[in-house]
Amino acid sequence: MIRRIINRFSRSLSERLVAPRRAYAAPMRVWFEPKIDDPRQRELARNAAVAGETVDLSRTGVAFLTPAIRIQEKYFVGHELLLNVEIDLPGGRVEMKVLGCRYEKSEIHLSVDRYLIGATIVSMSENARESYENFVRFGSRRKSPQARTAKANTD
Repeated sequence: MIRRIINRFSRSLSERLVAPRRAYAAPMRVWFEPKIDDPRQRELARNAAVAGETVDLSRTGVAFLTPAIRIQEKYFVGHELLLNVEIDLPGGRVEMKVLGCRYEKSEIHLSVDRYLIGATIVSMSENARESYENFVRFGSRRKSPQARTAKANTD
């Protein structure tokens, strides 16, 4: 009886500590943050991007599948390297900086190797954060309060 109460309490506590996730497959691109912040280096880094798709999204992180675990000699996970992620959501494109935390090889088919990468969101612009969190919370079925007031003002 006491064990049951403790298990129920610990389960409810762990559910509150972990941000809720939304399973959603959206096209995305990932590339490394350049070490030198100038336009040429940013463009070179962006051109070396790897395409993939998201698996799930949460307020604090994102999980995605890619065909590679690295770009040249740099791995997506480890060494505290910042990654730029661009996700195409129904409400528009969202860009964020993330830090890769974990990965595992995911064999979808015998001939195709994919890597599931889990990353923690480090930063994003205010507009991107609002759009992203609105999608994570409500999905594509509901618009943000700002979008609803803008539509009401145009009617």
